[in-house]
Amino acid sequence: MAGLWRTGLSETHRPVPARGAVDPLGSGLKPPIADPLATAPDAPATRITLGPGGRDIRLSGELTEGAAERLARLLDDHGAVERLHLTSEGGLVDEGTAIGALIAERGLVTYVPDYCVSACTLAFVRGRERWVLAEARLGFHAPYETGPFGVEVAADSVPERAAYLAAGLTADFVDAALAVRPDDLMIPDAETLVRAGVATGIVAADRFPDSTLDDGADPERARAAILRDVPLLDEIEAGAPGTVAAVAAWYLDGYRHGRSEADAFDGIRRRAADAITRSLGGAEPAVLADLGRLILRATERGHPGRGRLCAAAGDGVGAVLSRPWLDKADLAAARRIVSRGLALPPPERARPLPEDPARQSAGIMPPLGQGRGCSALRKAVSAALARPLPEAAQALQPLLFPAPPARSRPALEASAQPR
Repeated sequence: MAGLWRTGLSETHRPVPARGAVDPLGSGLKPPIADPLATAPDAPATRITLGPGGRDIRLSGELTEGAAERLARLLDDHGAVERLHLTSEGGLVDEGTAIGALIAERGLVTYVPDYCVSACTLAFVRGRERWVLAEARLGFHAPYETGPFGVEVAADSVPERAAYLAAGLTADFVDAALAVRPDDLMIPDAETLVRAGVATGIVAADRFPDSTLDDGADPERARAAILRDVPLLDEIEAGAPGTVAAVAAWYLDGYRHGRSEADAFDGIRRRAADAITRSLGGAEPAVLADLGRLILRATERGHPGRGRLCAAAGDGVGAVLSRPWLDKADLAAARRIVSRGLALPPPERARPLPEDPARQSAGIMPPLGQGRGCSALRKAVSAALARPLPEAAQALQPLLFPAPPARSRPALEASAQPR
């Protein structure tokens, strides 16, 4: 079927990376998902927590014995729950089926923000509405039983077939899913899931509360999520200890209070951009020139993030370096530049060069990104870099670190109006 791909599981069963992680296979496809075929005897209990506002329940981890019973108790105690977020590598089929029955009985909406594999899909398809992010991964395969000596033996798939068909999945999709060996996975893209009736639709990341930390809302996991999204922050942290911890605290607070994933990661990137700007704004001229060359190289035709990078450049180099648009070579170069920029102790670091009023008034150097797309950006940076080093750095300063726009002060009468 179009839109499907299959991947054999490696013996080491690599864990599922969070969205935004680099694909180590270099193929555009996600790496193999952690073993969805069995629940280890000592597997931790499925994590089931009430989300902010009492409208969402977050279920994550393997489906272990008793998960459905715990979910039922939480639903009994909180009658306002409307949605169940599912992030699971699978587990016990009986638990997946029982959770699905609860979902159908309570008329819950199901949502997969990241991955839902094997037995988890039996729960997902019972939702009154079933939503996925575009990047979400649902994995299907035939059921199995564990025979003597741990050998996996194909099991009767009639119950699973009946459950999928009753939920409205198309027959050809079900046939394809249950034809996949137990040690393999079929992972359709989001559009295929909708066409096959698996999902109701695809939602943007601002639709529901963020579920990125459902596996554990603690500072270390928050830190890992932030560094996946803005890897340069670990270099900034070396020169400004506590930078990532401050962003992580903000992120955790938003997660606990229902901030959407889109708002969360927009906020992370804005705070990362501010940290980068503060750290590099007083860098020595050679570092500023290297930053200019990096931006020039990243705006060449054929660069994967060229268009979005140029659009972000109007907010300065912090906005460029805090977005995941640089390729591997550019990211490595950016790390070296940032490390050099932070090499001197703060008191000895060069201060921002003074602006040249004559140059500003002549309008020779517009802010980065001002004008029409990449052409104006490249022209401005190229013109600055063509000058001798001290002058080049002076010309690059307002391009790389533009002053924030002035904010008008609201009238007193307006500020007194009720919201």
